[in-house]
Amino acid sequence: MDRNLLLAMALSIGILLGWNVLFPPPKTPTVQTTETSASDTPAKSPSDVALPSASTPSGQAPAVISQDLINSVSREQAVRSTPRLEIDSNRLHGSISLKGARIDDLTLSTYKETLDDNSPPVTLLSPSGSPKSYFAEFGWIGGGEGVSPSAESLWQASGGPLRPGNPVTLTWKGTTGLNFERKISLDDGYMFTIEDSVQNQGNSPVSLTPYALVSRTGKPKVTQLFVLHEGLLGVLGGSLKEVDYSDLMDDGAKGMVEEKSTGGWIGITDVYWLAAVIPDQNTPINARFMHHSQGGLDRFQTDYVAESAVSVAPGGSAAFTHRFFGGAKEVRLLDNIEAKLGVQNFDLAIDFGWFYFLTKPFFYAIDWLYSILGNFGLAIMALTELIKLAFFPLANKSYKSMSQMKALQPEMVKLRERFGEDRTKLNQEMMALYKEKKVNPASGCLPILIQIPVFFALYKVLIVTIEMRHAPFFGWIQDLSAPDPTSVFNLFGLLPYDPSVFIPGGFNIGAWALAMGLTMFFQQRLNPQPTDPVQAKIFAFMPIIFTFLLASFAAGLVIYWTWNNLLSIAQQALIMKRQGVPIGRRAHARAEAAKKSSSD
Repeated sequence: MDRNLLLAMALSIGILLGWNVLFPPPKTPTVQTTETSASDTPAKSPSDVALPSASTPSGQAPAVISQDLINSVSREQAVRSTPRLEIDSNRLHGSISLKGARIDDLTLSTYKETLDDNSPPVTLLSPSGSPKSYFAEFGWIGGGEGVSPSAESLWQASGGPLRPGNPVTLTWKGTTGLNFERKISLDDGYMFTIEDSVQNQGNSPVSLTPYALVSRTGKPKVTQLFVLHEGLLGVLGGSLKEVDYSDLMDDGAKGMVEEKSTGGWIGITDVYWLAAVIPDQNTPINARFMHHSQGGLDRFQTDYVAESAVSVAPGGSAAFTHRFFGGAKEVRLLDNIEAKLGVQNFDLAIDFGWFYFLTKPFFYAIDWLYSILGNFGLAIMALTELIKLAFFPLANKSYKSMSQMKALQPEMVKLRERFGEDRTKLNQEMMALYKEKKVNPASGCLPILIQIPVFFALYKVLIVTIEMRHAPFFGWIQDLSAPDPTSVFNLFGLLPYDPSVFIPGGFNIGAWALAMGLTMFFQQRLNPQPTDPVQAKIFAFMPIIFTFLLASFAAGLVIYWTWNNLLSIAQQALIMKRQGVPIGRRAHARAEAAKKSSSD
């Protein structure tokens, strides 16, 4: 029994230690923004990734080409430097650059960078020439220079501003009789529909191939969580493809991953935000993930080009529809896009991880409970109770076995005293005792084994779903996805100093982590204690170890663990009472004294 329990606890410690080392929590609050100050960028920066207008053969993806260095200016100056068409909706503000017809200025008006009331909204896209430029571009390849529009072409706009129910139309005329038209519409969320068409009023047929890309200059700051993907991704050929920034940067001169697909989607993701281009879902495409370095800056690009070119005869026309998603990765919104537009596995833009089969249902359960309770923290606690109910028969059997084991403690102590160092004989006698009393010592490990996958799945829900971002609980917990901001080292704010200044790495033990450790300690008192003094000391340190391990995890996760401990204590105490097992050391001592006096 001692060996099995020790092994189970050691495995739990190993998993949590490994988790904390391999996947350290973010050292900064969960602020996800793509904007940086101009001072973060050198005075000179290369122009953004561009596409050749004619030199790339149809059927091949657009290529990254070098251009002259340009002066980097602030984001505001870059926005003002080109004529623009306004974007104005309940969720999005920004503009489309008429130079190149790029979607390159987007602000998410319903999300703030921090919890501060005066915090600015999250900036997603920024135009070419600004620090950390980030944009989407669409067009046609082929026909020769001046035949199809390029990144330098100036489009004419009619209508505006762009908002749901009010599309806009852009036009551009080539030098050989080709007239290009682009109708852009926006839904109530973050989805743009780009309907490109071309009419050939010239005398010769022209071969054109539609393309779309997302370009990002500079490697953004990422959370450094191994379990969380931030970078280039897409669903191609029915499978999720994830490419880290570092993977492309370490790929030497190539810096490119190529895939073929029919439909799908491709883009660049942060923890909570996504910029993705989506072709017609029945069109074969050639897609790429790319990295290019120039002038000391890194550029990342995802793009696709239709596998087959379209021949536009004189007097004829051609059309292609792209879609662009630029916004927050809200779970239900992505699911609706997948259902209504048929976009393959669009929900995989959220990194639900290996425990997808648990993580996503957990989110939906928490979200449903939130709609009833009005607080995500309460929803997590209610989900804990539902999980407890689901596993009640199994846990009941486990706790019953543990209660029986606790009742056998005096007899086990006598066996240890009787056989001393004869481990073989001691184990044989213990097994005989278990068999006689019909007790399974291994069943006591079941609660821990059940809790581990639930712990991991809930951890993912808290760090990847934007619904949990900045979600308050009560009191000092204003963000369930961030660690508890209080610290035992300044008596939870009673002492007027910031303990992170004096503690390496800013490590704190918050009030909820301390509560978790205390509940674990009390729960441990209900379990059968190891008869071996060394093992008993190891078990005594478990609550302290877990307190330090969980202190830097998301507050919502620590609340879950604490509440789960309290429910387990209540359930286990009830079972022990029904089994007639004394609860607590004093009750146990009184029971032993009464038993001894009756035998005398």
